[in-house]
Amino acid sequence: MNSRRTFLQHLTVSAGILPFAIGSSAYIQPESEYIPEVQDGPVLKVALMGLGSYADRVAKAMQDCKRAKITGLISGTPDKLESWGAKYDVPEGSRYNYENFDAIKDNPEIDAVYIITPNAQHHGQCLRVAAAGKHVICEKPMSINAQEGKEMVEACEKAGVKLLIGYRMHFEANTLNAVRKRQNGDLGEVKFFQGLSGFIIGDPTQWRLDKDLAGGGAMMDIGIYAINGARYMVGEEPIWVTAQEVKTDPVKFKEGVDETITFQLGFPSGVIASCLSTYSMNYLDKFFLLGDKGFVEMQPSTGYGPIKAWSHDGDITKPHVTHQTTQMDQMAAIIYDGKKPEIPVDGEEGLKDMKIIDAIFLAVKSGQKVNLNLG
Repeated sequence: MNSRRTFLQHLTVSAGILPFAIGSSAYIQPESEYIPEVQDGPVLKVALMGLGSYADRVAKAMQDCKRAKITGLISGTPDKLESWGAKYDVPEGSRYNYENFDAIKDNPEIDAVYIITPNAQHHGQCLRVAAAGKHVICEKPMSINAQEGKEMVEACEKAGVKLLIGYRMHFEANTLNAVRKRQNGDLGEVKFFQGLSGFIIGDPTQWRLDKDLAGGGAMMDIGIYAINGARYMVGEEPIWVTAQEVKTDPVKFKEGVDETITFQLGFPSGVIASCLSTYSMNYLDKFFLLGDKGFVEMQPSTGYGPIKAWSHDGDITKPHVTHQTTQMDQMAAIIYDGKKPEIPVDGEEGLKDMKIIDAIFLAVKSGQKVNLNLG
């Protein structure tokens, strides 16, 4: 089954031939200078919920983690529980299905649950995990609308547990380097951002094309990268959005399942972000941030890596480290050490993206500019 994740993986292979290097005089620092340090501390014991293709990627990456370990499994497929349990040394007593996973409450070998299930299931599963007293790590988008996201934040706050969203790019070296260049004034005054996110989706029967499971189409899958990227690259919160939808295949993309949406975000400083989210075009994984003194460009910008980045003064690509390995180690530090990430990954961060997605769908429907209040 094709997915954004398969596409992004393939995209990085072809990206090696892109003309990303502008000049060759940029100083290349030793690899050790870019890899985020992981302080010694307690190991986060994690149960993976939803044992699909992305969970497989996360599980493999976690084998290299210093502070996160797989200690539990939750799935509706008994065969997966058995095979994954054997592969990752998870005892039968820490394997659960979707009916009985509330029993994790009494399992001291589970500190957190990483929810990697279809979007529409995140809300209910998050509330149950929080009620069991375990920290929640939830894949993006955190829910199918802002109301559900708000309830997830409130449930975790009430239970006294952390809610973190799987924004792996917030820990990625090239992304952080690009953001720092803007913060340091290397680009001057920011003027414009472009975010392109898309691929041609395959199997028409997959859950990502089922509105009841996905909550939409491309926007709820690949489009959130452009939304979230616009926010951390520009360094402001948008105050309005306009959007237009194009649908060329109403059979594959049924009512409520978007094929292609172009959208524009306006920021308080006057910066405009022009973005595209699509399930019908390949080779779209690009960020471009322009200032009055320079620019930063990334392509691929959100794939599994290696990410490629360059600016007006040369190649700024950092060495590749598996994103999910860094993500899980850093999330352990957030939960146990109170570490504050450079770019937030908490529930409030996820909720802001959901408010923007709600507004994009409203702008498509109404044809009008929709004001945003992300406070």
